[in-house]
Amino acid sequence: MFTEPSRLYRVLAITEAITWTLLISALIARAAGAPGIVVTIGGGIHGFVFLAYGATAILVALNNRWHAGVAVLAVASAIVPYATIPMEIWLHRTGRLAGAWRLEEGEDPRDRRWIDRLMRWFLRRPWVLGGLIAIAVVALYVILLLVGPPGGK
Repeated sequence: MFTEPSRLYRVLAITEAITWTLLISALIARAAGAPGIVVTIGGGIHGFVFLAYGATAILVALNNRWHAGVAVLAVASAIVPYATIPMEIWLHRTGRLAGAWRLEEGEDPRDRRWIDRLMRWFLRRPWVLGGLIAIAVVALYVILLLVGPPGGK
């Protein structure tokens, strides 16, 4: 399914935008008299997908060798509602999403760096990589839940 970095990135960018709709709809529903739990549920789903999108953006940035500024911009685009979609379009149009997963060492001298070797090891074991990312996202999500919602209660 996610045989190319561009496909994974696109799915998470669109999903992140969809969860913005869910969260905004929940806020409107609460303002119209719905119980506050709708925001808790919508916000929880959005928060989880937000973190998953951020992890995906970092993974694709490493794989496709984006400059740090592009990677930060990709992650930060999730903060603005629906900005992940134009970000994905821009990355696609500028060729930053082109290419396959770098599973083998190539001629590029950067392929010999420890981070590239580690990334290739994980990319050849997608279940391990996915599990590790899922654990990291869940751990961060739980920590953020314990800290509390943005702006306090």
